[in-house]
Amino acid sequence: MTSRLTKTVAATLATAALLTFPLSAFGAVDQPSLSEAAVSRVHAPRGALVSAVPIAQLSAAQLDAAATDFPGAPKSAYGVTAYRVVYRTIDHDNRPTTASGIIVLPNGRRGALTVVEYLHGTNPTKAAAASVDPASTDGLVTALFAGQGLVGVAPDYLGLGLGPGQHPYVDTKTETTASADLLLAARTFAARHGVVLKRDVLVTGFSQGGRASVAFGRALSRGEVGPFRLGEIRAVAGPYDLLRTELPAAFDGRLLAPTASFYLAYLVTAWDRTVGMYDDPREAFQAPYASTVEGLFDGSHTDQEIVAGLPDSPEKLFTPAFLQRLKHPEGRFLRAIQSADQICRDWTPRVPVHLYSGTKDTDVVAANADVCAASLRSRGAEVTVHSMGPVDHAGTAFAAYPEIIRAYARRA
Repeated sequence: MTSRLTKTVAATLATAALLTFPLSAFGAVDQPSLSEAAVSRVHAPRGALVSAVPIAQLSAAQLDAAATDFPGAPKSAYGVTAYRVVYRTIDHDNRPTTASGIIVLPNGRRGALTVVEYLHGTNPTKAAAASVDPASTDGLVTALFAGQGLVGVAPDYLGLGLGPGQHPYVDTKTETTASADLLLAARTFAARHGVVLKRDVLVTGFSQGGRASVAFGRALSRGEVGPFRLGEIRAVAGPYDLLRTELPAAFDGRLLAPTASFYLAYLVTAWDRTVGMYDDPREAFQAPYASTVEGLFDGSHTDQEIVAGLPDSPEKLFTPAFLQRLKHPEGRFLRAIQSADQICRDWTPRVPVHLYSGTKDTDVVAANADVCAASLRSRGAEVTVHSMGPVDHAGTAFAAYPEIIRAYARRA
């Protein structure tokens, strides 16, 4: 999900990203400064807390008033306080770096509490991350979990929010490490407030964060995140199967053409830095986009600016030869996609997995959930696919999250 889409852009992009709406109650107690992204890279333990700043405080009534776009969400039992944190982690090449995120605590609760980690969807803009943007719906969803007496944790991922550099989009490795290291930082932070995080972690996410939730759940189940283990996964509208489902959908009409252009441009430019997609942008992109497309995804441009700078279809964006490479992956590109798709194929969850989809989703087609579920079930996992009915991408999240909040509230 991307943030702050106007109606015009939303129509063009089919709400390809973050659900947002005015959330003045979630206004910053302290206005964040992007200069914090300049925190120097020094060797320090992964998950070490660099800084923590309170950014919002809401009563239970204020929280409920802000949640009108989530009909049926349970009433909040607690007011909450949200904090922006910066913590130590690693980049795609295992080099030390920092990332930002939010931790939301329920006011007045102490002792051992259950943590929910929420992983956000597609966002190309640093300033739209939950730790920075006071109107972020990602921040609201995380706060709604805390309003049930849970601890809400949400990473910005690398290169977003106050993180240095560019975001390595759909990079399973760093989505997982950024999520794991924020959880370790949250353990330290919570202890300062008289809260001990329980061992079992409830994981959820939307869109890009849906697939990241499955990958993060895999890491928790394998004992890769300190003392924590996986409690449950509830993932919404994630592109779990890139090779056989989501990439074909970008070219056969199941994704709207402008939406496909946006996602593919983001993916190709990001994967060029991590996988290696081309030697020169002119190999991949047609003129005039070859000279501008990489700059659009430098983290400083809004959704509207990016959409305005892209053509309305992949056929107009990519060169014919590169378009064929996207349709028929081979070499290192194929190997990278196959590796990304292992999130539903190379492990067996020992806890329930719930996948949510919408039949009118033209951003992430519903078949992704079915393919992932079938693969996990074949390994003996307990997986439930919840169809939210004839709703689009954003509508799937609006319909699913009241159910997820209610389900996780029972674990508080």
